[in-house]
Amino acid sequence: MRVARQVGLYAALLAITAFVVVPIGFAVLGGFKDNGQLSVNPFGLPEPWNFANYAEIIASSAFWRPLLNSTIIAVATTLLLVGVAALAAFVFARFAFRGRELIFMLFAVGLMFPFAVAILPLFVLLRELGLLNNPLGVILPQAAFGLPVTIIVLRTFFRAIPGELEEAATLDGCGPLGFFWRILLPMARPALATVSVLAIVASWNSFMLPLVVFNDPSWWTIPLGVRQFQGQYGQDTARILAYVVLAMVPALAFYAVAERQLIGGLTSGAAKG
Repeated sequence: MRVARQVGLYAALLAITAFVVVPIGFAVLGGFKDNGQLSVNPFGLPEPWNFANYAEIIASSAFWRPLLNSTIIAVATTLLLVGVAALAAFVFARFAFRGRELIFMLFAVGLMFPFAVAILPLFVLLRELGLLNNPLGVILPQAAFGLPVTIIVLRTFFRAIPGELEEAATLDGCGPLGFFWRILLPMARPALATVSVLAIVASWNSFMLPLVVFNDPSWWTIPLGVRQFQGQYGQDTARILAYVVLAMVPALAFYAVAERQLIGGLTSGAAKG
């Protein structure tokens, strides 16, 4: 039974790996082909290798401009979201006041509120505030919709910090904000790294909100750039595959660097919980 269970487990892992790796490999190799090779030999190696697709995209502003926009918006969203959520989580975790759990529950209910439902009133609100075609029109809503999960994660970490540390800091003349800045945040670094990674990835992959806010192509993000490029070169499948692969590289590179922080933060939170 143990052998059969292990064989089944490895078979499932191989199937999941193939499900993820095969499409990526097809896209990477497809970018080195031309349309004729894709039609005749879609799954084989390129013969010959065509580097022109990748080279032309790398040399084009149609790739670098959306990449820069996505980076600016993701970093700004993360800084705003984590800063506000950390302060709110500190209050929910370390202060006792009437209605605390009710207010916290309202944030938790926000996890069940689908973003698509709010897109129409959000568009009207942003139009009235003059934030259309403005990066703040994406940054502020993304930070707002990311608050529930970020506050919940950070509150769990902040509550796990022993109260004796706060008492000792108070005796040494450290106020609440001093304790938060000098002691709590450094100790919660794994949690901050975890929510920062989640916020950056969510912002990077966001499609609907930038689509609604940005009519000016100069502010399009990577997902919008992929859509625009696909519409422009709809018949050139090989070039589209090359663009998609290059658009994936920054996110995959970031995740490869941040993977240890993400997993360490999640496992640390599970252990403390």
